[in-house]
Amino acid sequence: MTMRFSVLASGSTGNAFYIETDRQRLLVDAGLSGKQLEELFAEIGRHPKQLDALLVTHEHSDHIKGLGVLARKYRLPVYANEKTWRAMEQAVGDIPPEQKFVFPLGAVRTFGDVDVESFGVSHDAAEPMFYVFHYEGKKLVLLTDTGYVSERIKKTIENADVFVFESNHDVGMLRMGRYPWSVKRRILSDVGHISNEEAGLALADVIGDRTKQIYLAHLSQDNNMKELARMTVTQVLEQKGLAVGARFRLYDTDPRRATALAYV
Repeated sequence: MTMRFSVLASGSTGNAFYIETDRQRLLVDAGLSGKQLEELFAEIGRHPKQLDALLVTHEHSDHIKGLGVLARKYRLPVYANEKTWRAMEQAVGDIPPEQKFVFPLGAVRTFGDVDVESFGVSHDAAEPMFYVFHYEGKKLVLLTDTGYVSERIKKTIENADVFVFESNHDVGMLRMGRYPWSVKRRILSDVGHISNEEAGLALADVIGDRTKQIYLAHLSQDNNMKELARMTVTQVLEQKGLAVGARFRLYDTDPRRATALAYV
């Protein structure tokens, strides 16, 4: 009995996360075109027609761009909370009523043999939420798109086997970059995105004895680099007495390439 996953794409241009168990195949978000998503699935030897359900985190376009196309083409059940359904209704187009399901914030839903727990985050969307996947004593956390990581969130996600965790920007690069100040202020705010340093500090509080893999996700293409994110998070964790490479490892994600299908 195993749980496997791949970060199909992660970044400001599009996000999609795949997770499977022996009985379920789930996709979280579909923030790229249908064609791009099919190509990413092919990279890991899977196909969207094999999916059992599609879960949504929030209505921003980099998370729902291909949702309507995918749902209609493969007749997928789609799960989102009520506020997100209302916010994304026009963007995703007509989805048959029998494919639309409500997944409330702060709830646990069972999909076959995996329990999925939703939790709220601080982001400028209608009611953004992310997920913890529980399977046979294993725990995988998906958390991006939050302006800060509250104590409530830390309690929910602590001591996971795998973290897919936002490390959006380097503050210096963002401040000196080409974005207008209004956008910079939004990213730096409590409803924006967390920086590399903030990611390291939050991870230091939630890494536990079970933690083996950490994927740094949702990196800004303009205000971050993989090497910089990895270096900053590593430095923060090591300052907190957590040696990267000893009990756990850090991995990159990419906006255009899927990570290899990995075991939890």
